Amino acid sequence: MGDRLLRLSITYLGDFTWNSVSGRSVGLKPVPLQSLSELERVRLQDVAFRRLLRDRDLGCHITIPKSHKPKKSLRKKLDSLSKEKSKDKETMPQVFGIPLSQVISNDRAHKQRHDPPREEHSDPTELMLSFLQLTSSFKRANKELSSSTSSLSSTSETPNESPLPSTPDAVPRTRRRGGVSVDCITDLDDNQSRLLEALQLSLPEEAAGNRKKRHDKKLSLNPIYRQVPRAVDSCCQHLEKYGLQTVGIFRVGSSKKRVRQLREEFDQGWEVHLDEEHSVHDVAALLKEFLRDLPDPLLTRELYTAFINTMLLDYSDQESIIQLLIFLLPPCNSDTLQRLLCLLSTVAAHADDSLDNEGQEITGNKMTSLNLATIFGPNLLHKQKKDKEFAVESFARAEESTAIISVVQRMINTYDTLFMVPADLQNEVLMSLLETDPDVVDYLLRRKASQYS
Repeated sequence: MGDRLLRLSITYLGDFTWNSVSGRSVGLKPVPLQSLSELERVRLQDVAFRRLLRDRDLGCHITIPKSHKPKKSLRKKLDSLSKEKSKDKETMPQVFGIPLSQVISNDRAHKQRHDPPREEHSDPTELMLSFLQLTSSFKRANKELSSSTSSLSSTSETPNESPLPSTPDAVPRTRRRGGVSVDCITDLDDNQSRLLEALQLSLPEEAAGNRKKRHDKKLSLNPIYRQVPRAVDSCCQHLEKYGLQTVGIFRVGSSKKRVRQLREEFDQGWEVHLDEEHSVHDVAALLKEFLRDLPDPLLTRELYTAFINTMLLDYSDQESIIQLLIFLLPPCNSDTLQRLLCLLSTVAAHADDSLDNEGQEITGNKMTSLNLATIFGPNLLHKQKKDKEFAVESFARAEESTAIISVVQRMINTYDTLFMVPADLQNEVLMSLLETDPDVVDYLLRRKASQYS
């Protein structure tokens, strides 16, 4: 009954505009993909999947790629090995040639080992949410007590059966990925919820990644931490700082010995700091090696044919379909792709010669989006490991290679808008939640309104 009344209180006004329970009007606007909550991103996958099946025939089977979960028992198994096998444990790769999700997991373990230990409840959101839940629980309990005095007097109740909730029960519910979960926001009144929103929105984007995780099936209502491998981000930052004017970046050869040394340092879990002493070409080669050696390509084998076939569509439709396919990717794939395309679009923007503020000519790096797509395309999108059969060139293979390059080039050229979630897709996400979780829709609307303002 309560959910039904809540659904009636939330009104869709049309034109991607909603009224929240409080009567506040919220007009949906395009937002960055990484600003969506974990729950919204999962629902967005479903919405994008239905949209692709409904609106476009890509001439192939489309499926949502499976997220390869890291092996949680691996560390325990390694720890139980004998001392004679400890060297094998140290030499297991931490970054290269392993699934992307495992790299992210290893990075988080590395961060926890190297970050100074924090006291429990150091996360302000956890502390605030625990306090708000506790106070709302007491309010609710007091209300129940005052409204049922007569019934309590006629019911035998032992002194130990207190109706008040105990403090420890309220705290663990906050220790979930991203902070607030579906089952706790209904306990907060409007003022408390607004206070919590303000606090959450003031936190840095990686705060969620530092919280204790609980192995449950709850989906967070806050944005999840950015899932980009440490090695990829380090390489991208180095190249953006030192390599934008380097002619032939990604094309000129590197020192195999130095690249192998850097690779080993990352794989051994060392704290690697890339600075001006490291060759731009070595770092560029290292980044290409990471992408090349992923067991499953960044754009996934499941979506290989779908991405290729987007090039058969009208040019005006290609960007929106590529965007929908990207929304099908697991978060670690789409976040890493976004970081990579940010670098490549920046490199392409410095391809041509230019003049500085004093009129002096600055030599461009000559790496256009086409040149970059030619180099990175085969590493981002392929359907099988390189073997003798794959190496045999044919007309069909050449056509596919051309399509791969065209897809990646289009991604580089449209990077600025590719990861912005349009209002119509957000609207479908909210519609899909309204029937089952109206309280969640109200919370998300108020959070969006806070973000817009």
